[in-house]
Amino acid sequence: MDGVVLGAGKLMRRRDFIATLGFAAASAWARDARAQAGAAGGIAPQSSNAPLVGFLNSASAATYRFNADSFREGLKEAGFIEGQNVRIEERWANGDYQALPALAAELVAKGVVAIAATGDVASARAARDASTAVPVVFTIGGDPVRFGLVASFNRPGGHATGISFVSTMLGAKRVQLLHELVPNIRRIALLMNPDNPNAQSEQADAQAGAAKLGHETVVLNARNAAEIDAAFPELLRAKCDAIITATDPIMLDRREQIAALAERNSLPVVSFTRPFAAAGGLMSYGPSIGWMYREAGGYIGKILKGAKPADLPVIQLSKFELVINLKTADDSAERAHHRRRGYRMKTVLRWCMSPQLAPLLLPIAGKKKETPTKKTAAWLLRSIRSKPRSSRRERSSE
Repeated sequence: MDGVVLGAGKLMRRRDFIATLGFAAASAWARDARAQAGAAGGIAPQSSNAPLVGFLNSASAATYRFNADSFREGLKEAGFIEGQNVRIEERWANGDYQALPALAAELVAKGVVAIAATGDVASARAARDASTAVPVVFTIGGDPVRFGLVASFNRPGGHATGISFVSTMLGAKRVQLLHELVPNIRRIALLMNPDNPNAQSEQADAQAGAAKLGHETVVLNARNAAEIDAAFPELLRAKCDAIITATDPIMLDRREQIAALAERNSLPVVSFTRPFAAAGGLMSYGPSIGWMYREAGGYIGKILKGAKPADLPVIQLSKFELVINLKTADDSAERAHHRRRGYRMKTVLRWCMSPQLAPLLLPIAGKKKETPTKKTAAWLLRSIRSKPRSSRRERSSE
């Protein structure tokens, strides 16, 4: 049987029918829980009828657990504690966006009364499409109206609402900040996830910002750990001087891998949120993802208390934080100094080894019969640095 026939002869999908019953039961439970809490002066005790909340994310639990914890904090602030008066069922896509619809359907089949669809637009769409009755609270980096998630910011109008920020306007800003911190860069690698619905617009914004500052860009696509590994040899062959990652859950999920590869190849990397900088990236500029997840938990709490998603306006994040990893910045500056020094040393060595200059440098080095060495070159480099420019001109005129 594919559906349930209602009294008016209208056909409803089985999972929507189950979800509707579940939500009605959760609302009734929430009223009873509030009454008990009010009488006891605290939170209602754990009940086998506690509502089941779904948590859907496109990344992995191993590296994104801190965001799930922030979601629970938001629920707690709203008066709901897991194991006491709410249950949580998690589903993680582990970087596979194509798995999200099936995972969302699993949550609906489990009888969840609401879904926190975290991890950007793909997760929000999967949860919204899984049912027309289960409320959805999303966290996305994009315009929910443009992606058809809500009718408007103030009056969402359907069964979805949430928290958003416009990630497509931050690409150029990250380029500008990178330019100010590392002014000698010429070519920037944009590490993008082509499966992210925001990828094209964010990429265009970063490219426009780079062009204004005279920088070239190279776009490299990566959807998973293997493709990230493969992207680094490509960007090295393209002679990129720095990396900017997309505002994408997969990039944040693989932050340790990206930071390690960037450090190994002495490349500054910029991303969109604090945990990336904490993992060893040079800098991050963007929203507080933890704050967004706490707000999502708060909205789920309101829905459990009887609020309708259609009446909860989409929260628009307008404050962004700049985080610079000072240790990485110092290491980058030191590596840049050594690269410049290494280049000068190689140049001096080439001079020393030339047939025309070798006879002149040998007496200076005090080595009548030996070939000039790196020690000779280092001595020459120090002596050149120590001489004022005027004295060198005077010596050449003599």
